[in-house]
Amino acid sequence: MAEAHQAVAFQFTVTPDGIDLQLSHQALTEIYLSGMRSWKKRIVRVKNSVITGVYPASPSSWLFVVIAILATMYTRSDPSMGLIAKIQEHLPVSCSIFTNHTQCQAVVSAVLFSTMLWLMLIFTMRLCLKQLLSYHRWMFEQHGKMSTTTKIWVALVRIFSGRKPLLYSYQGSLPNLPVPTIKDTVKRYLESVRPLMDDKEYERMTKLAAEFESSLGNRLQWYLKLKALWASNYVSDWWEEYVYLRGRGPIMVNSNYYGMDFLYVTPTPIQAARAGNSIHSFFLYRRKLNKEELKPVSTVIPLCAAQCERIFNTTRIPGEETDTVQHWQDSDYIVVYHKGRYFRLRVYQAGRLLSPREIEFQIQRILDDPSPPSKGEAKLGALTAGDRIPWAKARTKYFSSGVNKRSLDCIEKAAFFVTLDDEEQGMMGDDPAASLDRYAKSLLHGKCYDRWFDKSFTVVYYKNGKNGINAEHSWADAPVLAHVWEYTLANDSFQLGYNAEGHCKGDVDPSLPRPVKLSWEIPPECEEQIAQSLAVAQALADDVDFHVFSFQEFGKGKVKKCRVSPDGFIQMALQLAYFRERGTFCLTYEASMTRLFREGRTETVRSCTNESSATDVCKCLFRVASEKHQLLYRLAMTGAGIDRHLFCLYVVSKYLGVESPFLKEVLSEPWRLSTSQTPIQQVELFDIENHPEYVSCGGGFGPVADDGYGVSYCVLGENMINFHISCKHSCPDTDAHKFGTQIRQALRDLLKLLSPNQTEPSKTEESQPKVKKEQ
Repeated sequence: MAEAHQAVAFQFTVTPDGIDLQLSHQALTEIYLSGMRSWKKRIVRVKNSVITGVYPASPSSWLFVVIAILATMYTRSDPSMGLIAKIQEHLPVSCSIFTNHTQCQAVVSAVLFSTMLWLMLIFTMRLCLKQLLSYHRWMFEQHGKMSTTTKIWVALVRIFSGRKPLLYSYQGSLPNLPVPTIKDTVKRYLESVRPLMDDKEYERMTKLAAEFESSLGNRLQWYLKLKALWASNYVSDWWEEYVYLRGRGPIMVNSNYYGMDFLYVTPTPIQAARAGNSIHSFFLYRRKLNKEELKPVSTVIPLCAAQCERIFNTTRIPGEETDTVQHWQDSDYIVVYHKGRYFRLRVYQAGRLLSPREIEFQIQRILDDPSPPSKGEAKLGALTAGDRIPWAKARTKYFSSGVNKRSLDCIEKAAFFVTLDDEEQGMMGDDPAASLDRYAKSLLHGKCYDRWFDKSFTVVYYKNGKNGINAEHSWADAPVLAHVWEYTLANDSFQLGYNAEGHCKGDVDPSLPRPVKLSWEIPPECEEQIAQSLAVAQALADDVDFHVFSFQEFGKGKVKKCRVSPDGFIQMALQLAYFRERGTFCLTYEASMTRLFREGRTETVRSCTNESSATDVCKCLFRVASEKHQLLYRLAMTGAGIDRHLFCLYVVSKYLGVESPFLKEVLSEPWRLSTSQTPIQQVELFDIENHPEYVSCGGGFGPVADDGYGVSYCVLGENMINFHISCKHSCPDTDAHKFGTQIRQALRDLLKLLSPNQTEPSKTEESQPKVKKEQ
């Protein structure tokens, strides 16, 4: 086997004269350089741990404190008020190398006192910074009008933030997510469902809520507060386990989501070249991540970076009752899928990262490899696309030993997964709009067996040079992976670039070892299970109806001139579109992040309110509805949301074995309209004004309810909003294309309501690139 030859560092033969060792110097050199790389990473990790551990101070500040104390003692003053003398008295004389040297003992005592003083100062500074970061009133102030209190707060945050932080420097200073009161949560819940219920239903729900608040709720709240005192975040671990990992249905479509390439351009039509630049960029990002050189993401204050730790080298492992997320510290290779075969591709050689041109060379080798897939290998990935219990059982039975285990371990421990798709995708052909829909569906589920849906993310490279990404959801939320994707797209096109022929720049070392094809021994029983999983996944994929479109009649520029939040404006348009299509309003989910708190993930903004359900009445009510939406969004971000609190109360009730009719009904309500915004986080990487063609269409996800819609939107520049709409063909009441038409009309009507004189597209808007065939 090829991998066996590469793994052996020496060979030996037995001769009449004894054993003759034949050392492979190349293999030994590779082992040495690989070990050096590993040790360098450990040293960097330790150094960063020290720097982060003493933040907001710096390690060098310890020396400053020691010198200051010693200098003060030299003037015959005692800054410790007798503590240095006390420490000197308790020094273990028998163990001290300074026995009978009183002056040296005094210096040691002063250094110990200085260290304790330094640690106390760090603790005090961190506590002050934590209290400062708990201040969120700035979010509720009118845009452009900052209060005196907030101005003082900003100055203090800058003072206590100290020197330039590393990626994880703020982690110890971020506040914990607060537990809202039962009274506030129940009150806001009843307010959120009022427009969805008639008087009789609402009266019944009010009685259930009052009964819960006065009895069981207080008992459950006590346990939840106890957890909040002990845990870094009272929601996140339960949210990851019960919402994601304990789900027994397919994660494809139901959980995984996708991100798209540039909308109007493809930097190169050469598949291998696009993969070369892109894969190299992913590893450059990982290097920055490991060295903590990435700037902490922030709004006005820093956001929690805990989710970044599991971007690479991470896999979801199936289990019969619950899955687990497994993360490895390092991986120097990726696994590549092409036409039913799996290849292990090392991206490090002699301790260095392969250049983009070398990765392109290796990818081309895989594309040119004529070997057929082994028996049962071609559609093996369908196991990750079907139900979780059959996959868990098959993994235990067929992949727990021998060659299958070695190959599966190789996939699961890889930095990430790559698919070389043999199709062409993107905005192309005589019907570019329809091709965009096909592109979205391809990224969401592919052929149901050519993605490894358990990996933290799979990068897909199409035959015509287009690419995209499919991500597993349990380990992190979309903005974390979007940050990586933005960096990769920008670095691929604007930093690395391509030569005149469309190939990656640079030279190739022809002696690079070939990618290793993974081996499998799939028995007929396992093949049968693969076929069953594929049937389940294929039925799910075929049922998904998708529509993606770029709205360019106007964008956030005109909306902001009307003094309305762009996000609030879009949410009101979605409410209006749904009402016009279905004749009623529905429970609406909008994802909001809670990363202002340590280990925060998301909260739900219930966008359907009493105010938004009256948006078709008048301009005044629309503004009230938009302002109410922004208030709810800010409350969710600052830990005063409804749904995560209710979810955790429900989990506690299950642990205690008690039933709550109120919680049971709340947690069973369907989200027929599930929405999410994908914001651009690194605007400095893209020049949207001068190069509007270099914009990504964003990403999307599958429908949450069988009879509902999933809507993702991305606001780009001043004149573009991209929408991704999903639903199911099996529901006669939903149609992605018709809903898209309703959204377009709702956007136009709401702008006309706010500003009757600004409904015609301007010359500037007409000059923007429209949905067209890619040039």
